[in-house]
Amino acid sequence: MIAENSFIDVLAAGCDAGIRYDERLEQDMMAIPIGPRVQRFATAASPSYLDRYGRPNHPRELVNHACLGSRLSSGAMVAPWEFEREGEIVRVEPKGPLLVSVGAATDLAVAAAIAGTGIVTLFEDWLRPHLASGQLEPVLEPWWQSFSGPFLYYPGRRLVPAPLRAFIDFVRGVPSHSAHGATPTA
Repeated sequence: MIAENSFIDVLAAGCDAGIRYDERLEQDMMAIPIGPRVQRFATAASPSYLDRYGRPNHPRELVNHACLGSRLSSGAMVAPWEFEREGEIVRVEPKGPLLVSVGAATDLAVAAAIAGTGIVTLFEDWLRPHLASGQLEPVLEPWWQSFSGPFLYYPGRRLVPAPLRAFIDFVRGVPSHSAHGATPTA
């Protein structure tokens, strides 16, 4: 098993399968939904940060806030932050005191947000425990953008190894849940 944030050719890397989101799937691959079918990006900050600097009501107001940014292992920035409500899409270029690598340093961004350093945007599932505990407060929740969940993908034109076949059968037997608790049909 290889955990990598950049896009790699799974076959060239000697892997039988990979996990990607649908916009990054290759055309000639078989794809099976895995994990929550609907996910959202969530934006949050500590109550103390929001008490000091104010609670944004519109994504454009984030330009006046300390945003905790992130980048991929390739060095590409995860920007702009994108928000959507009632058909209106707003993109904001985050600027702030901290830039972390997605994956390895995600916990650092969350800890910095909890400490009152700024506003963070991550997968809602990653922030949910901190939102539930009150350490973080939702920011611009009506604007949080939804997207489809990840897929297990593998080449369909060759024999599927027995361990991968067992995993595929297991994944197909596990119910998928959306970020909001509903169980969709696959």
